[in-house]
Amino acid sequence: MKTDIQIAQEATLQPIKDVAATIGIKEEDLEYYGKYKAKLSDELWEQVKGNSDGKLVLVTAINPTPAGEGKTTVTVGLGQAMAQLGQKAVLALREPSLGPCMGLKGGATGGGYSQVAPMEEINLHFTGDIHAVTAAHNLLSAMIDNHLHQGNSLGIDPRQILWKRVMDMNDRALRNIVVGLGGKTHGVPREDSFIISVASEVMAILCLAQDIHDLKERIGRIIIGYTYEGEPVTAKDLQAPGAMTALLKDALKPNLIQTLENTPVIMHGGPFANIAHGCNSIRGTQMALKLGDIVITEAGFGADLGAEKFFDIKCRMGGLKPDAVVLVATIRALKYNGLVPKDQLSVENIEALKKGFCNLEKHIENIKKFKVPVIVTLNAFTTDTKEEIAYVKKRCEELGATFALSEVWEKGGKGGIDLAQKVLHVLETETSHFAPLYDNTNSILEKLEIIATEIYGAKGVVLTAKAQKDIKKIKKIGLEDLPICVAKTQYSLSDQPHLLGCPKDFTITVRELRVSAGAGFIVALTGDIMIMPGLPKKPAATQVDVGEDGKITGLF
Repeated sequence: MKTDIQIAQEATLQPIKDVAATIGIKEEDLEYYGKYKAKLSDELWEQVKGNSDGKLVLVTAINPTPAGEGKTTVTVGLGQAMAQLGQKAVLALREPSLGPCMGLKGGATGGGYSQVAPMEEINLHFTGDIHAVTAAHNLLSAMIDNHLHQGNSLGIDPRQILWKRVMDMNDRALRNIVVGLGGKTHGVPREDSFIISVASEVMAILCLAQDIHDLKERIGRIIIGYTYEGEPVTAKDLQAPGAMTALLKDALKPNLIQTLENTPVIMHGGPFANIAHGCNSIRGTQMALKLGDIVITEAGFGADLGAEKFFDIKCRMGGLKPDAVVLVATIRALKYNGLVPKDQLSVENIEALKKGFCNLEKHIENIKKFKVPVIVTLNAFTTDTKEEIAYVKKRCEELGATFALSEVWEKGGKGGIDLAQKVLHVLETETSHFAPLYDNTNSILEKLEIIATEIYGAKGVVLTAKAQKDIKKIKKIGLEDLPICVAKTQYSLSDQPHLLGCPKDFTITVRELRVSAGAGFIVALTGDIMIMPGLPKKPAATQVDVGEDGKITGLF
């Protein structure tokens, strides 16, 4: 089997104007970024906003494991399969971050014969959206420190500055820094830190804003810190929204690309799901719904993170009503959750599969709590046995979930025909009665407890002294009625990465709460979750190279 990048580089792509034409987009509504990438004009939205919405299908997964689940691969393959069945399908995906691309996880454009393209460009700089987020965020950081240096007329308490700096790379050395050293002319010394760009509130705002006016208003509401008297200080107080919006003006426009089989893809925005809200932009999804009959989107990591935030944050803010959910699992990952070592996952082990199936069962149960029909798909590996597949199929059907096998990695859209047919059948015969899990009017603690007990299966929530103090401050400034975005490990339903399967009798410890007033949600940090990841012992970057012919190699 060829590598992902070899497959992508050998694919025959269509000029992006031809891909656009298949969903009714005229060339004058494209802003080209080379032959195969384009941004969609603001005028296009005005033309299509009166169209009826297509059906919205969310692809999510069980908790990720080192064995791999292939959620993006299945998403892309499902879109290709829908197109093969004659459906007017549009994918709505997130943009990859350079951090994991050069770190442990690699790129995020799918795999095998189910990828979006041009793969190398998308995984590296794409159309510069994440760079724009980084620039806008760091402009505000610079304006904060300049304000301190120029006399601090707002009375900002340097010890209570919440706004960090960002970069789109994994770099643990920047988690804790000191700025302003070198004497009086170099600024006011204080502790600071970096977070990864995709965890920035600016990224969340870009993904949740309806238009440029909403973008600017949300940026103005960002709380950067507090005064000595404990009053919040906003980006608007620093007169930053205008310049920040200018930096984000082009980034606000969704991007159009294609799959290896030329299915149209709207790719826009890229927040992580373990430390942010994990969904592509509302603008991107809404545009796709107006252009396609079937829209397939995804949410990051397992359904306990990405899907919950998709339902409780993105759908709530964007007025979206998902029609079905595809839940991705693999035999290998289920056996890993049954405590089989990674080097033994290729060996048939029905008992471990039965033990690890509880993780999939919990995610099926959770999706049903949102009253949306669920289809489980096994992303096939050559080492899967008939007996193992039969067991998962039987158990899923016993739980009331439709089951389909996916072979899209190996076969592209052809390998997703069974899944696509099952999804279409569910869309035709079952009705979604989608509803968020909680009301925004619930208290912060109530919302946390609902998420922890209902979705994670915890017996309760423990608040540190810092978290309790944070809740009081959020109440004081009148922002308690916002949804919750939990920052939690992706590897477990709990806040402890090593607790696999479906852990019981655990509590979720919330160590800190941060209000993202511009984005419109409250971030709850749990466990040891880091908002600036580090590189592994052997980063993926060590494999990336450029040959004499100019071709990039080593990306995956």
